[in-house]
Amino acid sequence: MTKEEKLELVKQFGTTETDSGRAEVQIALITKRINELTLHLQVHKKDHHSRRGLLMLVGKRRRLLDYLIKKDISRYRTIIKELKIRK
Repeated sequence: MTKEEKLELVKQFGTTETDSGRAEVQIALITKRINELTLHLQVHKKDHHSRRGLLMLVGKRRRLLDYLIKKDISRYRTIIKELKIRK
């Protein structure tokens, strides 16, 4: 992921241009990395180190989504719809 792509996601999901700590921004960044790793693993099926990293990212995203459910259910529903994450 390039710096410009990261800044674009921060602008889209954050309240300001530098708001990278917001749960929605973190979920969006992790989702982008998960999608990239998924494509990588479709080509390199025996890359188990990257597979472990993917599973760790999925777990981290799941924890952030669970936090967002407890904090504000409307923000959770919005981020799920925008990123097309199934739950």
